[in-house]
Parts: sequence; structure tokens; C-alpha cells
Amino acid sequence: MLTPQENEFLTRIGPGTPAGALLRRYWHPICPVAELTAVAPRKRIRILGENLLLFRDGSGRAGLILEQCPHRSASLFYGFVESDGIRCPYHGWKFDTARRCIEQPFEPGNTRLRERVVPSDYLVEEIAGLFWGYMGPKPAPLLPRWEAAVATRGRRRLNVLPVIDANWLQIVENSVDPTHTHYLHAHMMIALGIRDKGAYHARPIQDFDFEVVHEETWTGVRKIRVWGGKDGEREFGHPLIFPGTLLVPAEDLIVMHFRVPVDDTHTRVIRIQYAPDADSTGMDWNNPPIDYFPPFKNENGEYDLTTFSGQDAMAWETEGPIVDRSRELLGSSDRGIALYRRMLKEQIVAVAEGRDPVGLIRDPEKNREISIAVSTGQARMARQMKQVG
Repeated sequence: MLTPQENEFLTRIGPGTPAGALLRRYWHPICPVAELTAVAPRKRIRILGENLLLFRDGSGRAGLILEQCPHRSASLFYGFVESDGIRCPYHGWKFDTARRCIEQPFEPGNTRLRERVVPSDYLVEEIAGLFWGYMGPKPAPLLPRWEAAVATRGRRRLNVLPVIDANWLQIVENSVDPTHTHYLHAHMMIALGIRDKGAYHARPIQDFDFEVVHEETWTGVRKIRVWGGKDGEREFGHPLIFPGTLLVPAEDLIVMHFRVPVDDTHTRVIRIQYAPDADSTGMDWNNPPIDYFPPFKNENGEYDLTTFSGQDAMAWETEGPIVDRSRELLGSSDRGIALYRRMLKEQIVAVAEGRDPVGLIRDPEKNREISIAVSTGQARMARQMKQVG
């Protein structure tokens, strides 16, 4: 259990918060690149408790800036996109993609008011058909070039899930909980008559283990299950990459789940699916196909429990917007959660003391294509169970 003060320390991620300072040291996916077009060159983005504007200027450059104009706080979302920036719709002040003020109509030519506009420290890059944002101090680390995001040996697609009405930590802790799959996913699917999706996780869990991994390009917690029964095997394990990315092998896919805090009580989930052995003919690597998932609940507030995503959303959201961890009763099966919380606390303190947190990449030679070994046994067994089921 955590005290209310410890819970606040780990969960609150707005500007000026300890956990928020940590999460701002990493790159986060913002939205698909396809969501900015010539017709709609700007998009509101809420991330880490801040209201931002993502836009392309008329020359194709992308910027990530505060939505409110520094003059009188009108929204720049309604501004006029021009070749070199965006012009405020209220009084015409114009800003480039770094939020430098480059024009102030109706002000005298010798004014120094323009110098008082604070440029944006936020960076934006494009990889895998996604915009990625960095909101921390400079120099920024390199945007990790994960295999699933940059490799061109198969096929890639994006999944954009509905915003989850729950704090980011509830979703991340789920990734170091190896036993929830038995009931939440397997038994739920079997109870609904969808045996082909539930059979794999319905196998008895004989044992489970956790491994803290420190590599040159990533740090995290790898969860490992030992399955019982005649098909028993020890998984190599799929990792939670600190601070909140889950890497999962699923049949012939590698799936990366990126959890992005919108604010303290909402989380955006974006996935990259990469099939390394698939036919890549006609694949547009800069604009992969996008799946937008439907809402998890119907108009009556009832969850669709026929998908793993809907089952997870039900569990996370019904815990409450920010779960009260002073009431929890952790058992031996929750060792992974305890490991992750310890790592999270340590890294929050590291940033507060002026040190780099784990997992940042600054050497381009180590960032060409980052591959993380994952179990193929799960994929093989999933196909076998589907055939049997």
C-alpha cells in the first residue's frame, strides 16, 4: 500500500510535479502524422496536463507550442497558418514553429515587446507515421528508433485507442501484473464463448518471475510466466520499457503499447504493430494504415468485454480516476508492481537531483535500430491453441 502522499508523488504529472518532471525527460507519441493535412494543418493536443497546439506552417515545418497566445491568451488553434508560422486570430501576432514571435502588428517598430515572448522548448519529430513530442530540458535525448517503428522488412500499422478515463500509473502497473490475464482475459473470453482468444491465457500459471533489465538503450521490468500442464514452458518474457511502454509478441506481430498521460485522470494509448515477416509490397512506411478503435462503452456506460482492450479499460477505469492505493492489499503475485514503483520513485528522485533518468539515448551509434528480444513461444503457442480451439 501507499500513503496518500506517496500516491500523489507517483501519479500527478502536471507542470511542476515530481513525476511530471520525470516524464518530460522522455519522448511521447502525440498523434498520427495523417491527422495534420493541408485542409486541417493544426490540432489541439493535451498532454502531461498542458494544452498545446500541433501545427504545420505553409512550408511543411511542424511545431508544438502552447495553445494560448502570450498577448491576450486567445487560442492559436483558430489562427491563420502562413508560410513561416501561425498568426493569432485576435490581434495578428505571428509565431514560428518554435513559438518565437516574428510579427506584432500595431506595435511601434522600435518596441522590445517581442523579446519578452518566451519561445517554446518543445520539440516534435516524425517516425513511424507518428508525431512525437519532447517537453523536457535541453539537450534533448534522441528519439528512440525502435525496431517496430523504423524497420522496413515487413508491414506496420498504427492503433489509436479511445482516451482512457484513468491515471497513467494504473495502466502501466497492469504491464507488470502477469496473472491478470488468467481471469480478465482468458476466463472472460471463454465465458463469452470466444474460446480461440481465451485459450492461451487460460492455461494454469505454475510460477512467475520478474527481471529488472538495464541495457544501453532501455531499462525496464521483464515479466516471465512458467506455464503448467502438458504444454508447460517458461516464457522468455516481454518487457515494460521504462517509463511506460509495453512490448508484446502477439502471434506474428511485435506490438508496442505507448501510454501517454493526457492529464492526471486521462491517458492516451497508441500502439505500433509490426509484422517483420509480412510482405512489404506497397507499404508506405511514412503513412502506415491506422485503426481507430471504437469506444469501450455504449451509451448506457456498459463496457464491451469481447476485446482485450475493452477488458483492460473496464479494469482500469472502474478502479477510479486515480486509484486510492492506501486501501490496496498487495500479495506475492504483485512483486512486479512493487519493483516498478521502486524504480519509479528512484528515477523521480534522480531527476529532482539533476541527474538523467534511466533509458535516455544520446549516442546516435546506439540508436540505429533498437531490437529487444521477446519470446516467440507465446506466438507459437497462441497459434496452436487457436487451431485446437
